[in-house]
Amino acid sequence: MDLHYTEADRDFRARAREWLKANVPQTRRPAHGQAGAQFDRDWQRKLHDHGWAGVAWPQEYGGLGLSGLRQVIWYEELARAHAPHHINTTYVALMHAGPTLIARGTPEQKAFHLPRILSGESLWCQGFSEPNAGSDLASIKTRGRIEGDHIVVNGAKMWTTDAQYGDYQELLIRTDPASERHKGLTWVICDMKTPGIDIKPIRTMLQDDHVSMVFYDEVRIPLANVVGEVGKGWSTALATLSFERGLGFIGDQLELYERVNRAIDLAGKTRLEDGRLAIGDDGIAQRLAAIKADCIAIRAMTLADIAETDRTGEPGPKGSMMKLMVTTTHKALSEVVGEILGWSFLEFDGDRIAYPWTYDYLWSWVFSISGGTNEIQREITADRVLGLPKAR
Repeated sequence: MDLHYTEADRDFRARAREWLKANVPQTRRPAHGQAGAQFDRDWQRKLHDHGWAGVAWPQEYGGLGLSGLRQVIWYEELARAHAPHHINTTYVALMHAGPTLIARGTPEQKAFHLPRILSGESLWCQGFSEPNAGSDLASIKTRGRIEGDHIVVNGAKMWTTDAQYGDYQELLIRTDPASERHKGLTWVICDMKTPGIDIKPIRTMLQDDHVSMVFYDEVRIPLANVVGEVGKGWSTALATLSFERGLGFIGDQLELYERVNRAIDLAGKTRLEDGRLAIGDDGIAQRLAAIKADCIAIRAMTLADIAETDRTGEPGPKGSMMKLMVTTTHKALSEVVGEILGWSFLEFDGDRIAYPWTYDYLWSWVFSISGGTNEIQREITADRVLGLPKAR
């Protein structure tokens, strides 16, 4: 893998930096509700209209068709410019659904959905997790029976991010009633305006309604909306999760490095209860140094994974290893910041702009669960990367 930037790479970075400097919104994103979702749509539309949407997406699907390295450069510049955070209501569409459709969708599905995703017209949510199942997707009980040219869905999904704003959903259901575990599942595109869908938002410790319960009562979905094959949705779901755990977290991986630098700056300005600057505490200084070293290692892993994905077209199981390292490093950094500021910093009214470190600390707990818990990532790494024997 060649880690040297070409002249074209440096030119791309300079153009991205210049455009972001002139176009990053000066107004704050509304913290809650439809106004926040509209802000996300507007920002994505602006990126699209100015030629910055889908940096690594193929040109035939509306992207720029550039390398994974250029995608990394773009995310580095987004973090440096303090642009709107990429984990917003467009995230599932851009990082889950879009890449899955590119890899596994039909020509008709790609032609209809991909332009709408890139322009911000369509927001998506994910219907994978269920009550009493969590990260164990093989325990899915939401059923879909085939009637003519439709699948009729009944059941419930849990922790569905931004379901109330979603136009479409990537929905994983069990279409073979006699099947067990990973077999007999189907990945379908669900129009969230379909009759029979009931969304119940859940208030979280982040003081928002970021996730929801979603109930399905005789929801009719066209068979043409199946991505992959009926009964073989586990393979499609693994592709989706690979994109989420690998490419979907590129922004987090690179932004984490910027956050560590801000924490080091904070430690150099903040005094502890005994009057010393926090950076003068050996324990705090050593932990910040170790976390920064981990961030450098994460960046190297990101570049290696990007190179592999450019070759194969889909991320591999190493994405789980990267996701695990990012979440544990994020958590470690948040805990050090808590010691620097004092734990009273956890008083929070939901304003992530006014209380960025508090939001990051609370988000670090969410981060260790979303996209599969840390325990799941360890199991995947042990099984599919290291080839260790399965736990009994």
